[in-house]
Amino acid sequence: MLINIVRLQPDLPLPQYAHPGDAGADLAIAEDCELAPGERRVVGTGVAIALPTGWAGFVHPRSGLAARSGLTIVNAPGTIDAGYRGEIKVCLLNTDSTQPVRLRRGDLVAQLVIQQVARAEFVEVGALPDSVRGSGGYGSTGGIADWAAAAAGTEVDR
Repeated sequence: MLINIVRLQPDLPLPQYAHPGDAGADLAIAEDCELAPGERRVVGTGVAIALPTGWAGFVHPRSGLAARSGLTIVNAPGTIDAGYRGEIKVCLLNTDSTQPVRLRRGDLVAQLVIQQVARAEFVEVGALPDSVRGSGGYGSTGGIADWAAAAAGTEVDR
């Protein structure tokens, strides 16, 4: 798939895939920055793209940065709609409670995943059809609700 891209800062790399078969192309940042513990900041990537109708870009954090320094993206994944033509930006968050994160211009901080998307037509109805899951939400499929119930000596009502 060919995607039109404008390099807004000529010395920054274009998004690129690190390995054959990778879903995400690495995005670099366009400026030096330091994020204090708990700080978030919107940082540009120095590129803009034009996606065709029916496609969207999703900006994900890089797992290595999250594991090593606690750096993540606040609204992960960030969505780039097909009609958007501005600079791709990332809202970075330093989740470390004690250490700042220092980044340099050109550091790879995010991954861009391009996906085909459907446009739904929402139809209002009086009631939804039954399903096996029903209205079970957060924790209803195991994990937190089960752990909390076990800790309290009770059972989870499903």
